[in-house]
Amino acid sequence: MNHWYASLSIGLLFSILLIAQTATAQQASNSSSASSVADASNAKSQSGQWGYAAASVDSTDMTPIAFSVNRALQGNVAGAYVTQNSGNPAGGMSMQLRGPSTILGDTTPLYVLDGIPISNASRELIDLGGGSQNRLIDLALHDIERIDVVRGAAGAVRYGPRANNGVVEIFTKQGTSGTPRVTFSTRAQTESVRSTLDVNMAQNAQGQYLDNDGNPLPEGERRWDWQDFIFDRAYGTEQALSISGGFGDTRYRASGSHFSNQGIIEGNHFRRINGRLRIDQQLTDWAALTGSATYASSNTQDIPNGGLNQPYGALTGFVAGPNTFDPRPNVDGSFPNQGPRLNPLEVMERFDFTQETDRFIGSAALNLRPTENLTVDYVLGLDTYTQDATAIIPSGTILFQPPNAPADTLQRSERGGTYTQQLISSTLDVSYSTDLSSTLRSTTLIGGSVQFETSTTETEGGVGTPEDFFSSPRRSDTDYDVYSGFVQETLTWKDRLVVTGGLQVATYPSFEDNGASFYPSARLAHRLSELQFWSGAGLNRLFPRFTLRSALSFSGGPASVVPFYRAVPEGVTPERQREVEIGADAHLFTDRVAVEATYYRQRTSDLVVGESSTRPGLDPTPSGSSTGFGFDSGFSPFTNAGTLINRGIELSVQAQVVDRARTNWTTTINFSRNRNEVRDLAEDRIYFPRSFEQSVVIDGEALGVFYGATFRRDAEGNVLDVAGNVLVEDDGVWRLRDPSAPEEQGRGVPSSSAFEVIGDPNPDFVASWINEVGIRNFDLRMQWDAVVGHDVSNFTQRLGIRSLGTGIISGTSPIYERVLEEELPMGYVVSAPLIDEHWIEDGSFLKLREVSAAYTLRPAAARIERVRLTLAARNVLSIDGYSGYDPEINVAGQRTGVRGLDFAEVPIPRTFSLGITAVF
Repeated sequence: MNHWYASLSIGLLFSILLIAQTATAQQASNSSSASSVADASNAKSQSGQWGYAAASVDSTDMTPIAFSVNRALQGNVAGAYVTQNSGNPAGGMSMQLRGPSTILGDTTPLYVLDGIPISNASRELIDLGGGSQNRLIDLALHDIERIDVVRGAAGAVRYGPRANNGVVEIFTKQGTSGTPRVTFSTRAQTESVRSTLDVNMAQNAQGQYLDNDGNPLPEGERRWDWQDFIFDRAYGTEQALSISGGFGDTRYRASGSHFSNQGIIEGNHFRRINGRLRIDQQLTDWAALTGSATYASSNTQDIPNGGLNQPYGALTGFVAGPNTFDPRPNVDGSFPNQGPRLNPLEVMERFDFTQETDRFIGSAALNLRPTENLTVDYVLGLDTYTQDATAIIPSGTILFQPPNAPADTLQRSERGGTYTQQLISSTLDVSYSTDLSSTLRSTTLIGGSVQFETSTTETEGGVGTPEDFFSSPRRSDTDYDVYSGFVQETLTWKDRLVVTGGLQVATYPSFEDNGASFYPSARLAHRLSELQFWSGAGLNRLFPRFTLRSALSFSGGPASVVPFYRAVPEGVTPERQREVEIGADAHLFTDRVAVEATYYRQRTSDLVVGESSTRPGLDPTPSGSSTGFGFDSGFSPFTNAGTLINRGIELSVQAQVVDRARTNWTTTINFSRNRNEVRDLAEDRIYFPRSFEQSVVIDGEALGVFYGATFRRDAEGNVLDVAGNVLVEDDGVWRLRDPSAPEEQGRGVPSSSAFEVIGDPNPDFVASWINEVGIRNFDLRMQWDAVVGHDVSNFTQRLGIRSLGTGIISGTSPIYERVLEEELPMGYVVSAPLIDEHWIEDGSFLKLREVSAAYTLRPAAARIERVRLTLAARNVLSIDGYSGYDPEINVAGQRTGVRGLDFAEVPIPRTFSLGITAVF
C-alpha cells in the first residue's frame, strides 16, 4: 500500500476540524443543546446491554507508579492474564484474555484508543535478550479516563476480525465547559533489585576459595559476586501538565508529560515525552465532532543480555562466569576476562545499544443524531510510528584472555534497524432505535470498517574497521488489509429480557482465496430479579438484582499472523473460532456485594501451522533443524490442521465492607481459571523457534508445554542415579535416599531417559485481592496478585553449571559449590545439564503487587482546588519457592507459545514512588 493514505487521512482530519470551526460560527445559537449529542468516541462499552462479560477500570484505580496501560490492568480484571516479562524500565508486557487462541498468530487483544485501533507491536530490532518493548509504553497514563475490557468475541463484533482475542478500549480525558482547569503532577521514584541469585563461593576446610577444578585459588584471590557490580539503585522522575476547559460549544484538553527512569542494571535508561490535544466541538443540536492528536517520543539506552546465540550480555556474562576473578577494569582501563562470555562490566561500560521511537496518533470522530432514533458515528484514525535501533560493539572487546597469554578480542560490530508502521482505520456505525410496542424496543446497528496497515523493516549490520567495514543491508515491506462489516439487532422487552443477534462479514486479501467469511453471533440476557415470582419467593431480599446471560459467537481470521504479511499461503483458509459463554451477574445484601461469574468454552479450528517437525536436542540453534513454522529461516508449506480448545471460569466479587459518610472500605477478589488443549494435529510435535527446543505444540497437551529429557526412573517412579540407587529432591538438587549406598561408579549422579512432556507454563489459576480504604481525606490501597500452578524452565541455573562448548565451565551456580565442597559427586554437573526435567520448577507466586497511601488537601486559597500527596510501592514482595530471580519474567518476551522461559533476564524491581498532584 502506498503512503498516500497517510497524507489523505491527515488532510481529512484537519479538513474536518476546519469545517467544525466554520459550523460553530454559523450555529452559535444552538449552544444550549450541546449536551444532546452523545460522544461516540468516548462512549461506554456495550456491557450495559448484557449478554457478554466486560469490565471497566477507572482512572481512580490507576496509580501513577504503574505508568503504562498494561501495568495498570494487572490484577484488576478477572480473565485477563497480564505478566511483566522483563524488569527493564520499558520492559514488555503480555496480556491474554481467555488463553491463547492461535499457534502462529498474536494472541493479545485488540487495543482501541477513542474508537480507533492502535498498534501494540513488539519489535526487537537488535538482540536484547528478551527485553523488547511493546508500543503501549507510548501512552501516558495521565491522559486516560478509563479502560474497558471486553473479554469475549461476542461483545466485539463491531471491531472486525482483529477483535478475535477480545478488546481493550481506552478512553481519554476530555475538557469540560467552564473556566480553564490546570492540573500539574510530579513524582520521584526509586527502584532496586528485590533479590539476587546465590552464587558459588566454594571454600575448602582451610577457608581457601576453590577454582572450578577444586584447587585452591592463588593467595589473595577469591570468588566474587558480580551482581554487586551489575545491579544499582535506579532513580526516575515524572512530570505532567494539563489544561482543560470549554467555551460556547467547544471543549478542549491539552496535556504534556515527561517520564525518565533508570534501570536497575547500571547504564540502562528510558525517557519518554508525550503531548496530546483533544477538541470536542458541538456543530449543531444534532451533530458533534471530536478531533485528537497524540505525539510520543522515547529514547532508550539499553544494556543487552544476549543469549546463547551471542557472546555478550551483562547478566549472560555473569551467569556464564567463572566468578573466580575480579571483573573490574585493570589499571590501564582494560577489562579482564577468563570466561566463555564477555565481561559484563565491559558490556555495560563500552557497548552502545540505543532505541528511539517517534509516534503520532490522530483521530477525527463525527457524531450525528439527525432524529431522536437515528445515530450515525464515523471515526477516522491514523497511528504511525518509526522505531530506530542501533547496536555498536567497539573493537578490542576482550572475548577471552587465558592467564599469561594474549587476549582474544572482537572486531568492531555494528547493527542497526528501522521499523516503520502505519495503521489507517475508517469506521462507520449507524444505529436506529424504535419502540415496536409499549413493552418492546428494537435497536438496529449496522456498521463497517476498513483497516490498512503497512510496515517497513530495514536492517543493516557488519563487522570490520572503519576503513574496511563489511555491511549487509536488508529490507522488507509488508501490507495487511482487513475489510469487515456487521449488522446487529437487539430486542429489549420491559428492560428485563434482551436478545441480540448479529452477523459479521470479513475479507482477508492476504489469503489466496480472499472471498468473504461470515461469522454469526447471538446473545441473551434475562434480569430475573424484575420478574414477579422473584419478589414473591422472597429472593429479592437476598438478590435485589440478578441477571442470567449467555452468548454464542463465531469469529476468525488472523489476529496478527506474521507469515501472512510476507507471503500468500496457498490453499490455506482463515482460522475459525466458536465461543460459548454462560454467566450471571448478582447483587447481594442491599447491593453491597456484586458478583460476576462466567463460564466459557472457546474452540479454534483450521489452525494454520507448518507442515514440518523437528528433532529435539540440547543445542538451542541446531544447524539444519526446522522449526515447523516456516518463518525462522525461509518458508515451509503452511496448512490448516488442528484445533485449539480453551475453557474456563471467571469470577469477580466486590463488596462494600464499610460505607459511611467519611469512611469506606471496598474489597475485590478476581479469579480466573483457563484450560488449554491442542487437538488433531497432523504432526507429532511442532517446536517453537528460539525456545532452546523446549516449548512445543503436542496433540492433547496445552500450548507451549515443555518437552525434553526426563529423569531415569524405576517402575515405581523413583528417580535413579547411574548406579541404580534411588534419589530424592532436597533443596533443588537430587541426593541419595540411602546415604550408605555402596561406593561405585555413577553413585549419586542422576541419569537421563526418554523425551516427554516435563512441564506446563500455563497457570492453573490467576487471582487478585484488592482492598481500598477511605478515611476522611486519606485513601489506602493494597493489591495482592497470585499466579498458581505454572512451571518455569530455569535455564539460568542450568547455564551456571555447564560448559558452553569452550571447555570452560561457568561454575557460578550454588549447585557447583556443593560439588566442589564434595556434597555432590563431580559427575553431577556433567549429567544434570543434559536432563531437561531437572530445571523445571514450580513458578507459583503470591505478590504484593501494589500498596499506596494518599492524602488530599483542599486549601482555602481560591486558586487551588485540591492537592493530593501519594506514596506508593510496587512489586514489594514475592512469596514463592523459585530459585531464580522472578518466576514472572520470560526471556522470550511477548511471544505467543514460548512462556515461562527464564534465561538471564532482568528481574522485576521493587519500586517506591512519592508524588504530588495539584489542581488549579
